[in-house]
Amino acid sequence: MQAVLQRYGLTLTSVIMLITLLWIMVMVVGPQLVMIDYSFRPNLPPTLRGGPDDSYTLTNYLTLADNEIHRAIFFKTIWASALVTFITLVVCYPVAYFLAQLARGRQASFFVLLLVIPFWINEILRTFAWWIILAYNGPLNQILGYLGLIDQPIRYLSGDGGVIIGMVYAYILFMVFPLYNALESLNRNQVEAARDLGAPVWRIHWRVVIPHAKPGIATGCIMTFMLAAGSYAVPALLGSPGSRWFTQIIYNWFFEGGNWNQGAAYAFILLVLCLGFIFAALRLFRVELDDIAK
Repeated sequence: MQAVLQRYGLTLTSVIMLITLLWIMVMVVGPQLVMIDYSFRPNLPPTLRGGPDDSYTLTNYLTLADNEIHRAIFFKTIWASALVTFITLVVCYPVAYFLAQLARGRQASFFVLLLVIPFWINEILRTFAWWIILAYNGPLNQILGYLGLIDQPIRYLSGDGGVIIGMVYAYILFMVFPLYNALESLNRNQVEAARDLGAPVWRIHWRVVIPHAKPGIATGCIMTFMLAAGSYAVPALLGSPGSRWFTQIIYNWFFEGGNWNQGAAYAFILLVLCLGFIFAALRLFRVELDDIAK
């Protein structure tokens, strides 16, 4: 804050802070407060709102506990989002390490472009591309069959497999760049010293690289989990009726059932879940919010 004051002066800094605060209140805090208020009120016709029946209640929250199907989808969304986060971390860690520590100059820029350019295309179109790839008679099954790896086509889109694959691809950049940012500041001499002392590759990463990359790992896991848990387009396009996501239930309450109060309660439950995951990740990786902000 002191650096900002010295650079921009008291007047301009005050204006920037005021605009930022106003944006946060109008675009973030305000809608969340309205959603919370909706979640604790019953779904009533307009003529009964504000009357004696319009009082705060926990009924909308208890619906999730009483509805076995919705409860199962809720817990499925939690573990599937955690699985997406784990797979994305496993896929992105070597990529980020290569870009930050091994690639040089134009080579690094070239590989970064290879990662970024596909994401210039709209997410819906990229998800449809995966729908074509994973289709029963799609290119993936044809290639695997041609290589003799499968006897008959696999139905990737009949369960959660297609959704998980699509999400890993959709949110890969949100894991790669935090990891890259953390690993780029790693002193290569530390890796060389561990190698000279006879440490195997896995031990170098476990004792030197990963501890240094903890803030990036925490940031990437938080962003990926929240995006996966709150995703609607990917499960809607790549999922089947038996692989519904909790966000689809929320959508149905809002736009098909017309019950905004119930939808707000489900949305707030998902928000609390994501906040809980954030604090759990911070505690697991033993990092502070300041480390995440860097």
